[in-house]
Amino acid sequence: MEKLIITVALTGNVPTKKMNPNLPVTADEIAADVRRCHDAGAVLFHVHARDAGEKPTLDINVYKKNARRIKDLAPGVIVQLSTGARAGKDWEERAQPVRLLPEMGSFTTGSNNLPGIVYENSPAFIEYLAKVYQETGVKPEIEVFETGMINNAHFLEKKGFIKAPLHFDFVLGAPGSMPGTVKNLQFLSESIPRGSTWTVAGIGKAEIPLSAAAIAMGGHVRVGLEDNLYLPDGSRASNPLLVEKIVRLAREIGREIATPDEARSVLSLDPGHKDRILSMLK
Repeated sequence: MEKLIITVALTGNVPTKKMNPNLPVTADEIAADVRRCHDAGAVLFHVHARDAGEKPTLDINVYKKNARRIKDLAPGVIVQLSTGARAGKDWEERAQPVRLLPEMGSFTTGSNNLPGIVYENSPAFIEYLAKVYQETGVKPEIEVFETGMINNAHFLEKKGFIKAPLHFDFVLGAPGSMPGTVKNLQFLSESIPRGSTWTVAGIGKAEIPLSAAAIAMGGHVRVGLEDNLYLPDGSRASNPLLVEKIVRLAREIGREIATPDEARSVLSLDPGHKDRILSMLK
């Protein structure tokens, strides 16, 4: 099997420090967690932004500050900036993180119900954001909450907006979306185009069981406080503790952990794009 790529979704839009004091929200806290998680074995970091009141924001200056501090403390890691809609629905604001030229960005290719909201990604917006990925050369991670999002991504590939090999993140266990079962994980992993790579993000209690399944199946793993605030024993998690648990699971079955450059090779990232973001952070 390929070496295991460990992604960390550090902060997200929903958790708060009241829910878990270990949640990083400032640029310094986020970067410090990246450093600790990287030391533990993680190489890819899914990054959101919070304003001074710790509320989700699409403010590009906050994204810049987060990315700058991450690159200061952990220059070799892969930064993946979020384009999610919970922080705002303006199309250009959602696209701005991609225009910072990170190596990767998130791309949810469909709409679905989440607690309290319709997570809206209209066909017109999806094509708009796909063109931004095309123009910038940033690699999208296709966020899949249900099967139709795979089909939408394949359609965008056939139109030439995004390039194979595609990389998918199966988000399983979110209320209103596909349940976090191994059966669903197997179904999704068998539904993507040949040659694609995939990772799984289990929500809540599904995080560790689905991570274990993905490790055994040859996929990759995303953990982090965006998705899950607790360890299996019910104690509060932290991002580094979750990474350490995944590394232990992988080692128990003999799966090696990828370095950043090994992950870049597996994900078919352009080596020349490794430090492009630095020019946008000045």
